[in-house]
Amino acid sequence: MQIINELTLSKDLIKFPSITPIDAGAIKFLSKKLKTLGFNCKILEFKKGKGKPIKNLYARLGKKQPNLCYAGHTDVVPPGNYRDWTVNPFKPQVKKGYLIGRGANDMKSSIACFVSAVSEYIKKNKNFNGSISFLITGDEEGYATNGTKKVVDYLKKKKEKINFCIVGEPTNPKKLGEMIKIGRRGSLTAELEIFGTQGHIAYPHLSNNPINTLVKICSELKRKKLDKGNKNFQPSNLEFTSLNVDNKAHNVIPSSAKTQFNVRYNNLQTASKLKRKINSIIKKISKKNKCNYKVNYLENGDSFLTKPGKNIFLARKVIKKITKVNPIFSTTGGTSDARFIKKIAPCLEFGLVNKTMHKVDECVSLKDLSNLKKIYYNFLIEFFK
Repeated sequence: MQIINELTLSKDLIKFPSITPIDAGAIKFLSKKLKTLGFNCKILEFKKGKGKPIKNLYARLGKKQPNLCYAGHTDVVPPGNYRDWTVNPFKPQVKKGYLIGRGANDMKSSIACFVSAVSEYIKKNKNFNGSISFLITGDEEGYATNGTKKVVDYLKKKKEKINFCIVGEPTNPKKLGEMIKIGRRGSLTAELEIFGTQGHIAYPHLSNNPINTLVKICSELKRKKLDKGNKNFQPSNLEFTSLNVDNKAHNVIPSSAKTQFNVRYNNLQTASKLKRKINSIIKKISKKNKCNYKVNYLENGDSFLTKPGKNIFLARKVIKKITKVNPIFSTTGGTSDARFIKKIAPCLEFGLVNKTMHKVDECVSLKDLSNLKKIYYNFLIEFFK
């Protein structure tokens, strides 16, 4: 059995222009690669409504417990203007010690590192005591409705047990080894529309300007501090992402005004608790100003925390051994698919340095690529001891 090279596989994966929700063949390619290592692979397709089905992959080697799972995604964000790149984003190149291409950082190279680590581990440990699995989705960068969330539901129905999971997202701010994610804040998005009465700008007493009401609501929502955070999480925060009044006339008071905002919340809050607080403010101010309103919510995932235990401390030990850096445990940053996986298995997140993710000339240093493979390989050794 041949050991798979992490750089070669990274390049191969980056060549697929798998911009969410387009798979472009990435999942099938990875499935074939894992089959050569002896994995039993199942490509799972899910869709919502009339949309195109999203490809996902669950692959497992072995039938024994414990089952160590690696989770990641092959989909990437759009590259933007190709002319801004120094290379074609889907024709990766190595320049000055860096692999450049869309997905090099987030997160095709991380997948390649774990595959490479597994190929080396099983070549040297053919009869290891356990199982290794991959949970790979093509729907992480989008709405994530037909990706890991549905794979997790599928695994629950099949009574597939995962004992521990490594999510390979780029977790390190500046250098490899700095940070292990052991949790994430939740995310709640709201779209609010206030309805007033349209009228002539010179006769405000004959109309009811919804902008005035919306401004008061926005001001009160920002004024209210949700919490102070705790030892594991930073304070919850509410941020406005858009304000919109569909009115180009300079002399007309509009009939409605809209805003969108997002709350990133810690484990002191829940989505339902936040909605009650927000609804109370909207209702009170709207009623006082004699306006109607409509609010819609999208729950993007609850906050969660994996209590540091044996496997998390094991990961820290291995990371420190390879990088000479003692990683901190963190819950900072945005959401990830760990929010779904935590429902069936304890998990941590550890991958590459995230400085260039989603940027022009997204890249990974060859040194980090090599060291991440070593970290994953050494974790496999320690986990199955």
